Amino acid sequence: MADPEVMEGMGPKGHDGHHGSDAAEPDAAGSGKAAAFDPMRAPGKEFVASDARLPAAPETRVHEYTLTAEDTEREIGAGYSQTLWTYNGTAPGPTLRGKVGDEFKITLRNKGTTGHSIDFHAGALAPDRPMRTIDPGEELTYTFTATRAGAWLYHCSTMPMSLHIANGMFGAVIIDPPDLAPVDHEFIMVQNELYLGEQGGTASQAKIDAEAPDAVVFNGYASQYAFDPLQMKVGARARFWVVAAGPNRGSAFHVIGGQFDTTYLEGRYLLDGSDPHAGSQTLDIGVAQGGFAELEFSEAGNYPFVSHSMVDAERGARGIIEVTR
Repeated sequence: MADPEVMEGMGPKGHDGHHGSDAAEPDAAGSGKAAAFDPMRAPGKEFVASDARLPAAPETRVHEYTLTAEDTEREIGAGYSQTLWTYNGTAPGPTLRGKVGDEFKITLRNKGTTGHSIDFHAGALAPDRPMRTIDPGEELTYTFTATRAGAWLYHCSTMPMSLHIANGMFGAVIIDPPDLAPVDHEFIMVQNELYLGEQGGTASQAKIDAEAPDAVVFNGYASQYAFDPLQMKVGARARFWVVAAGPNRGSAFHVIGGQFDTTYLEGRYLLDGSDPHAGSQTLDIGVAQGGFAELEFSEAGNYPFVSHSMVDAERGARGIIEVTR
């Protein structure tokens, strides 16, 4: 386990990992309290972060999935839970992956308590029918062909869209570029903001409207990879796919102590790794955009990764890569 104090001034403090006061703080937008929530707080010793490893694209050219919209209470930070609107019980929802030319057949089922929908940015088609809102108990079929490579967002498009996305209804679709080189590790980081309601409640629309997030997180849980770090070996090559789900903030993905030699954003290589003297410090991703960055580590150590909008890193958009020999 890496020492979270490697992120000086951003790591947990004290025996229980708590940084700051336990006192309940009033919701800045006046719609309930985010009592005792702290994005720096360490979870229990048995905590296991969500798996950030990204499997390779399946060989099949037709991909069939069922995504079920449902209400799911989940912990989003140490000691704090929310009733999220999810696809298949997680926020973000499942990451889908394929190649250019693949067909995706999605069945959306609504087992939630309100109307929901889905919008796949990886497809290009008239939204009238496949992206329509369906009521609880209904389902629809959404079929699209992936004609362009990239790291694409999908999300609920039911109004208020900001609330549905903020309360958990989003995920990523990875469509591999035709020339994608093999690497030792691939990770997926979907970044989003949390606008907390009461303990166990749903997101605060007032906070969303005020653009006042309580946390900014990777893969749905504040600071999770600081407490259960990603693992790599010296000399191994990693590709980090990053998608900014928002609903309001992008990501400035950065690895402290590392340099990217390959970066890819919105369907184009910014650096292709061919120039040994060219490097990048940050993959800058706008809201609803995606891409990837690649790097290797020449020595062992603990390498924090963050969104370099530092207030967001301090709100939970941070983790550690533990590199060993």
